Amino acid sequence: METNRRLWLKKIGIGVAGIGLTNFNSFASPLVSENLINSFENDNNLIFLRSNENPYGPSPLARKSFVENADISNRYNWDIGTELISDLAKKNSVKEENILLGAGSTEILDLVAKLVSLEKGNYVIAEPSYDYWTVTLDNLGLTKNKVALTTDKKINLQAMLEAVNQDTKLIYICNPNNPTGTICEREALVEFIIKISQNTIVLIDEAYLEFTKQQSISNIVNDHKNIIITKTFSKIYGLAGARIGYAIANKTIIDNLSNLQSNTNNSVSVLSKLAAIATLKDDKFVSNCYLLNENVKQYTISELKKLNCECISSNTNFIYFSLAKYNKDYFKQLDINNIQGGRIYEEQGKWTRITVGKMEEMKKFIKAIE
Repeated sequence: METNRRLWLKKIGIGVAGIGLTNFNSFASPLVSENLINSFENDNNLIFLRSNENPYGPSPLARKSFVENADISNRYNWDIGTELISDLAKKNSVKEENILLGAGSTEILDLVAKLVSLEKGNYVIAEPSYDYWTVTLDNLGLTKNKVALTTDKKINLQAMLEAVNQDTKLIYICNPNNPTGTICEREALVEFIIKISQNTIVLIDEAYLEFTKQQSISNIVNDHKNIIITKTFSKIYGLAGARIGYAIANKTIIDNLSNLQSNTNNSVSVLSKLAAIATLKDDKFVSNCYLLNENVKQYTISELKKLNCECISSNTNFIYFSLAKYNKDYFKQLDINNIQGGRIYEEQGKWTRITVGKMEEMKKFIKAIE
């Protein structure tokens, strides 16, 4: 089986001869493709600073993979998932049995919601945090237990610990947190997890961790039960539209989640899997995106402060800032300048969020709100 898998991957893998640009261009006009992209990204010169996407796009290796492997999208190619799982296990220092693929980390979050909702109770989440996915928890009958952030907009681990009771089925921690951009220090987070995960599932969302120098907690999933980590290729890896994410957990939890997934590890497309495999090889791209983001982020924070906007130190590719002392109609300024930004997350202090785009985009953003 292993030999067959490697032969298949060699045949259809990245850089495969015979499925290259020549065949692709025979049915896909570059002009048509370019026009479609322009109509999507540049309609009315819109600037997208809303969804925390990577403005630099997929890595060059991922783009090459999409083009060269377009001809095999008519095949299921199960073994590509096996190859990606192997790569992810090595990257995260776990076994292949500790990985589950999903169509974006959103699918994994939905699976976790289904798992913990098999018994009724409550779940604990910071407020504000990334809560779009929790509608599934709500609809399945769990009660939301919201915990306020600290005064400096950090997740209050002690308060979350105190919010847990015998009916708590899940604790969710987005680290770094969205929308605030703050981060829990790893040592404190691990101590919290060890303390609480004996009886309650702890879900750590590491969607933005690659924008930091902090190590993942993936190395503790086999030593402590009830820990689930979600990760995604949507942010620094630039594959938001390709929809690919994964879970890291001990084998028992992975098996339980798999039982709730209609087609285990195969909701992700062939092209997305191959692009992810390619992206994992492109360390230079990831490093460059990190450095570019840091540079543009610091510029934007500096300019926002000049406009009397208090900013929270960010460990992500977005900035959380207050409009309390801003003297114009911020959202009107965005609208008339064709900029899509975030909403108000906290009425007290008028806290909002903006994605860090390219330098030229952020200069237009600052000019628009000056």
